[in-house]
Amino acid sequence: MNYWLVKSEPDVYSIADLKRDRTCIWDGVRNYQARNFLRQMNLGDLVFFYHSNTKIPGIVGLARVAKTGIADPTQFDLNSKYYDPKSQLDAPRWQTVKLEFVEEFTNLITLDKLKQEFSAGEILLVRKGNRLSVMPVPETAAQTILRMK
Repeated sequence: MNYWLVKSEPDVYSIADLKRDRTCIWDGVRNYQARNFLRQMNLGDLVFFYHSNTKIPGIVGLARVAKTGIADPTQFDLNSKYYDPKSQLDAPRWQTVKLEFVEEFTNLITLDKLKQEFSAGEILLVRKGNRLSVMPVPETAAQTILRMK
């Protein structure tokens, strides 16, 4: 099993929304490196859910990869801000996954706590200037994060 971290602004899509919906397609990713990480996800991988662009950013819960290899439907939607006119139905540029809710953490694992625990070489999230919305988390770091919840 692999471990990942996805970021979302809580006013756009929060852990509470995922808990309510039970599953969601992780759509709208338009960064090639983040897209490539989505392509590497496997069924059953665990995903840390991170709230960004909020007063106190941090990891708020856990999801699981429920389906892989999905063409992001927003790339074909003319009304979506994620519409990509260069993407073709027979050769989509943007793939994604379906996530399923696992748990909401009782305590927020803040970015400050993560910076105290990990170096930039251990997890991408704490690397200065990192703005990726999807990233891998090494197993040793993932186990530490799971103990922090």
